[in-house]
Amino acid sequence: MHTHMPSGYICPFCKVARGQHDGILTGACEVFYRDDMVTGFISAHFWKSNPGHALVIPNEHFENIFSFPDEYALSVHRLARQIAIAMKLTYNCDGISTRQHNEPAGSQDVWHYHLHVFPRYENDKFYSCKKYYLASETEKKVYADRLKNYFDNEVENGLQKP
Repeated sequence: MHTHMPSGYICPFCKVARGQHDGILTGACEVFYRDDMVTGFISAHFWKSNPGHALVIPNEHFENIFSFPDEYALSVHRLARQIAIAMKLTYNCDGISTRQHNEPAGSQDVWHYHLHVFPRYENDKFYSCKKYYLASETEKKVYADRLKNYFDNEVENGLQKP
């Protein structure tokens, strides 16, 4: 498969998966879930009407869906499903959208497979709004704390991790 990663690319999502947050937009406080296979964290970019969207990444580096092995798909989508449930309960959103982008023509801009999980609200005009902004650490932490609390309580109550 053709790679689109520039020569010498330092993958920010690999750093997040390893718990290294120097020189990237995602701090440790934005990570709300990690296991052996996947990590969940709040995106650094917020859409005005849909703040607090999450990203799910495999902990190993795979550039896109073309190099993404089947054995990771269940873990990624299981966590995405749990995040969707958590958002419905903690964000009080009306729905959920997921997105996954591949290659430059598919709007991929980080060369590590990742799945977006967006909270959706009635009349939010999500698909017509192309503007997003770089969220502050304080803004991201509010949403990360909600999801951390949800996942911590799920584990405490003996429910199976995603």
